[in-house]
Amino acid sequence: MDHNMVGWFEIPVTDMERAKKFYEEVFQIQISIHDLGGLVMGWFPYEESVKGISGSLVKHEMYGPSDFAGSLIYFSCRDVDEELARVEGAGGEVMRPKTAIGGEHGFMALMKDTEGNRIGLHSRS
Repeated sequence: MDHNMVGWFEIPVTDMERAKKFYEEVFQIQISIHDLGGLVMGWFPYEESVKGISGSLVKHEMYGPSDFAGSLIYFSCRDVDEELARVEGAGGEVMRPKTAIGGEHGFMALMKDTEGNRIGLHSRS
C-alpha cells in the first residue's frame, strides 16, 4: 500500500464558535472557519510535509455529536497531561485520565468536548 488508510476526519458540532474556542484552547492551535454553502467547517491546521492526517469540525443538519456510540478519534500530543490540564477550563470534561497503554505504545486519555463528542488523546510520554 502506498498511502495511509485514513486521510481525513470530521467532528460534528452544534455550535461552531464554542467548539472552535474549545479545540483552540485545549490544543493551542488556530482553526480556520469556512462556509461551504450550508456546510460550515472549522479546519484543523495541516502541514503537507508532516506525517499524519488532518480534519475538521463540521456543522450541518446531517451531522450530530456522538459520545459512546460513535467512532473514536485520537489526537497525537507531546504529553497527554498538557492537553488534559486545559480541557475543563475550556468547557470540556475529562472522561479517563492519562493511562499507560503498555510497552512502547505510550499513553492515552479520553475527554468529552463542548459538543458532547468523546475524543481520545495519545502520547508516547
